[in-house]
Order: sequence, then C-alpha cells, then structure tokens
Amino acid sequence: MRLAVINPNSTVSMTEKIAEAARIAAGPGVTVEARTCAGSPPAIQGPEDGDLAAPHVMAEVRRAEAEGADACIIACFDDTALAEARAAVSIPVIGIGEAAFHAAMLLSPRFSVVTTLSVSVPVIADNIDRYGMASACARVRASEVPVLDLEKPGSDARGKVSAEIARALAEDGAGAIVLGCAGMADLAAELAAEHGVPVIDGVAAATGLARMLVALGPSAKPTRKEHPCPAS
Repeated sequence: MRLAVINPNSTVSMTEKIAEAARIAAGPGVTVEARTCAGSPPAIQGPEDGDLAAPHVMAEVRRAEAEGADACIIACFDDTALAEARAAVSIPVIGIGEAAFHAAMLLSPRFSVVTTLSVSVPVIADNIDRYGMASACARVRASEVPVLDLEKPGSDARGKVSAEIARALAEDGAGAIVLGCAGMADLAAELAAEHGVPVIDGVAAATGLARMLVALGPSAKPTRKEHPCPAS
C-alpha cells in the first residue's frame, strides 16, 4: 500500500514530523510518501493562507494519484481543499481534521479541540459544523502558539498546549482532546499520559482510516454520482 501524505504548507521540517507520525501509525506493509507544497505559505494560519495553499494541495493530490498512490492524506487541520481534492481524483482523500473528529467521537461523547492561534478557530468550527459533529464538540480552543513555534527547539509551545488542555478538561466537560495542528503530531502520546485522557493526533487518525479504506477495495472508492433523496 502506498500512502501520500501531503503537507499543505512549505515547511520541510513539519513534513518530516508528519511523515514520521504517519509511518508509526501505518505499521508494516505501508509506504508513506511525504510531500511538501513548496509554493505555499510556511504555515496555514487562517483562511487566507488556506486559499493560497489550495492550488498546491490540488496539484500534489493529482500527482499522487498519477504516480500510483492508493490514498492521500491532507495533513493540515483546516482540511485545506479537502472537498475539491475528493472531487478531482478516484482514490480516497482524507483530511486530518475530519479523521480526528471521528476518532474523538468514538472515544468520548464530548471532545474539545486545542489548536494554535485564534485565527484558526472559525475555520475549524465551521468544518465541525459542516461535518455534522457540532453537538459532540464542546469547544475549539486556541493555545496562542504560532504554528512555526512547534518547530523551534526550546520554545514554550508544548507548555502552552498542555495548559490549554488542562483548561479544556476543567471547563468544557471534554472526555477527549483533539490536537488541532499537524505540527503537534509528536506531542499526542506524551500529553495523553500527562492528562490521563485520550489526546488525538489527526495524522495518526487519518493514517488508520486510510489503511481501512484501501483495504475495503473498490467499494470504498469515492463517487461523484448524485443520489436523489428518497421520497418522504
């Protein structure tokens, strides 16, 4: 199985971190091919960055299919260009945000999201609403950590994320935490142990989902055919 993991931003160190998380989650028998969107902003922080990254994501998704990938993961928590990518190719395309929300709902009736900056909160909240998961999400919270601080050795990014998780558990009634940035992928296990609740990394969740969809074979291929609603 070949899995293309696409980092919508242009920061190579983040691509490498994402790829490592995907390889650990994928296990044996899966080749993870990591791709960086070199023409994109260095971080996706808000809808404007997402709009700039979208054409590069689309190009990488199409290239992945042409080169024989069995599935694609879009490794930005905003699920950048996800709907458009699914409509453009015939292989499964999974966003790490949507995958993480599904995983959280299987683990707890209520979850909170801890993301980076406040500018990302409306995008994530809108996605949760469009996916039909708003009733399960207690709150989308910003730790006020710039995305690239997650790549800086010695920054206080981890401490800020952990403090926001503690506030979510105390104030939101959440039984699970979703990490709202692909750059947090290496923090999930440590933060879960620290706080004693499931802490979900969307890269790992999307990788597991991709394996499942590919294993299902042709029945899991996306369809562009419109199905009429049944008569009431």
